[in-house]
Amino acid sequence: MLRVGVIGTGAMGVNHIRIYHEMEDVELVGISDIDEKRVKELSDKYETEHFTDYMRLLGKDLDAVSIVVPTKLHKQVCLDALEAGTNVLVEKPIADTPENADIMIKAAKAANKALMIGHIERFNPAVIKLKEIIDEGLLGKIVSISTRRVGPYNPRIRDVGVILDIGVHDIDIISYLYGLEVNKVHAIAGADIHPFEDHASIHLRFDHDLTGLVDTNWLTPHKIRNLTAVGLEGVAYLDYINQTLELHDENWIREAKVDKAEPLRNELEYFIKCISTGEKIHSNGENGKHALEVCMAAIESYKQEKTIQL
Repeated sequence: MLRVGVIGTGAMGVNHIRIYHEMEDVELVGISDIDEKRVKELSDKYETEHFTDYMRLLGKDLDAVSIVVPTKLHKQVCLDALEAGTNVLVEKPIADTPENADIMIKAAKAANKALMIGHIERFNPAVIKLKEIIDEGLLGKIVSISTRRVGPYNPRIRDVGVILDIGVHDIDIISYLYGLEVNKVHAIAGADIHPFEDHASIHLRFDHDLTGLVDTNWLTPHKIRNLTAVGLEGVAYLDYINQTLELHDENWIREAKVDKAEPLRNELEYFIKCISTGEKIHSNGENGKHALEVCMAAIESYKQEKTIQL
């Protein structure tokens, strides 16, 4: 039975709390938030202790903690958790700067503790299936992956633009599916309803002339979350929301069998399994830092109107 805690009880933090509470091999030891009324209500609902000072929670001899606080606080809370001897899952993006991400990665290695980044779409069942199909070579060599992640603006997002808030998901997924890091970025973006960019088109370049394209905005009145992977022997069409995956080639249109599930539950179960078994985590600090660096390069690219080399 692993002892876990959650720091941060916002919209995403509540889901971490709910899922840990339901997991059989986990004891939800406590939760923490500076909003005393909210954290007390949630602790009553999920039958656990509550703290307004997260250091008191970290003093409870935890095996693991989810850090679900504003991005600018990720580094300090992560370092405190690692110093307390706790394995850490940090929500995306890993940090507010690549330099802070580096500090977190080095601290996790020094402490010999896991540092996992919550890139939730890696745990979407349709993405898991597509990764298997690509790695098995069923579509031949993949040469292009494009995504569309658009929808209405959420007023709670005030500290970052659309690239760091939701574009980061697809930047990470495209790298994950290729198994490669981005080496060049060119972006066009603008800010019409938000202090930061609220629409962006991001072109990613990889080795071997492979490409990625991320189209994202907060201007579309309904949510669309899809991905297209073009291979030499077929094309895959993925819907993140409905968790469906269609494969097209010159002879057939086939729907892949996807075992639908809640991506966050898959993510947290994977985190707990890796801690229990020592399995190497694929959504690790280095991956998180790379996704952040690509986002920052995309922001620099649209501001300077030039291609950025990583």
